[in-house]
Amino acid sequence: MQTITLNNGVVMPQLGFGVYQIPAEETAEAVYQAIKVGYRSIDTALLYGNEKETGEGIQRAIEEGLVTREELFVTSKLFILQTPEEIAAATIQQSLAVMGLDYLDLYLIHQPYGDSYGAWRALVAAQKSGKLRAIGVSNFSSAKMIEFSSLNDVKPQINQIEVNPWYQRADDQAWHEKYDVQVEAWAPFAEGRHDLFTNSVLAEVGQQYGKTVGQVVLRWLIQRGIVVLAKSVRPERMAENFDIFDFELTDADMETIKGLDMKESAFFDHAAPEQVEWFMDRMKEAKA
Repeated sequence: MQTITLNNGVVMPQLGFGVYQIPAEETAEAVYQAIKVGYRSIDTALLYGNEKETGEGIQRAIEEGLVTREELFVTSKLFILQTPEEIAAATIQQSLAVMGLDYLDLYLIHQPYGDSYGAWRALVAAQKSGKLRAIGVSNFSSAKMIEFSSLNDVKPQINQIEVNPWYQRADDQAWHEKYDVQVEAWAPFAEGRHDLFTNSVLAEVGQQYGKTVGQVVLRWLIQRGIVVLAKSVRPERMAENFDIFDFELTDADMETIKGLDMKESAFFDHAAPEQVEWFMDRMKEAKA
């Protein structure tokens, strides 16, 4: 496993296992199997509704001697409704209690809305007290990341954003490198959109190494210095996604993949008025 050192000195695995969209009843087993395969970074969030089950999978792996807590890197995230400072502080404690953990290795502000500055003060305080080893943001634009890094005494260690072959974010990565904020990729496979898994360009690159399209995509992100999350509930696919450290893409391969960039999200733009409106409507519904 390759690792990345964050701007506060914390070391994290470059490849992680995400539990987004995994049903709660399947999450504990999926997390356990992922750890059994070799994953040491596990990513969940309050919004996913499976923090508790993620913790159960972790505890089972620890109890069975597959891994120690210190060998794991566990991430969760704070959603919009929990961004006011006092609520954020209580939510961090709630996540720890629900997951049965004394600390989290990484905690993120999940969306670029709400009282992000208040939430950040709570994250910084929790980091100083040892409850959080690293802190960061998610889905922040480069402009918002620069503002946030410049106006806070503690800048984010991570910004978790969409990065995949259709939306490669090279300019965004350059801005993050300038401010020493690590890019972490969600949806590396774009959930299969634009027929990613049957793309002839990616398939031809993989054929040179006896690797699948998914393995090529993960390797491409690893070689760009990006932290990446992969998800599956099938142990054989977990193992396949994990098997990417025995080959290396050439400069020509990397250049070929660069040509696939559509320069737009495969999902949605967090700054688009209709998308912000959608999130705000969901907040109103949750409050009602």
